[in-house]
Amino acid sequence: MRFSRPLLVAFGAVSVAAGSVALPGSASAAGPNYVALGDSYSSGTGAGSYDPASGSCNRSANAYPNLWAAAHATSSYKFVACSGATTATVASGQLGALSSSTNLVSISIGGNDAGFADVMQTCVLQSTANCQSRVKQAETFMHNTLPGRLDSIYGQIRAKAPSARVVVLGYPRLYKIVDVCVGLSNTKRTALNHAADTLDGVISSAVGRAGFTWSDVRDEFGGHELCSGDDWLNAVTIPFDSSYHPTARGHKLGYLPALNGSAKVASLQKSLQG
Repeated sequence: MRFSRPLLVAFGAVSVAAGSVALPGSASAAGPNYVALGDSYSSGTGAGSYDPASGSCNRSANAYPNLWAAAHATSSYKFVACSGATTATVASGQLGALSSSTNLVSISIGGNDAGFADVMQTCVLQSTANCQSRVKQAETFMHNTLPGRLDSIYGQIRAKAPSARVVVLGYPRLYKIVDVCVGLSNTKRTALNHAADTLDGVISSAVGRAGFTWSDVRDEFGGHELCSGDDWLNAVTIPFDSSYHPTARGHKLGYLPALNGSAKVASLQKSLQG
């Protein structure tokens, strides 16, 4: 997702040139045909070391899909996640990477549909009352409109890759609530965390309806939110687009373990090599 200047960005994106990046597989056993879809939280916005060929998609060498592919024997790897992606732009611009031979897909999506960039901008620049009102507006959208959009994109993914194991990764809470931390009030921080929990809950339910695998990252990021003293998220940064996105450590220590921690991903690797 993208914030209009003068400020930030909130949820979104990914790293490495759009298209296929083939990594060496095992000579004796086929690895997965892996496709990484999604928004800036998958592309690696905020994690640095961007592939110049990815342009505004900001695909980072430090993004969790690249880290996972580098650590596993894959038969093919396509990294097409892009900063600012919504369910509609995934449908129109990313699903071409999928095929009947795709057997592993990862994706984070939904934050931009819910308008989290505007929510963050409102909470940073405006009053507490306006922040709370904007959060409630976003949560109403999450409950009433987002489920249908998620059902649609998940259905399209299944149609394009009927045999794939699809792992959907969620979003972390942005703040640890502490007594002293420069910036937003704890009332605003609590409202934003509640919105993140609502978003994850709506996505998790849609993942269940689709029969996909849900990978929650809130446990991994617990104790490493903003104001924690050991942040794995960027605060307001230059460039602004990196704000409120995971750092390289957030991808390595948060998102990558969340993907690795799925027993189903591990069993997929075993089944392909067995």
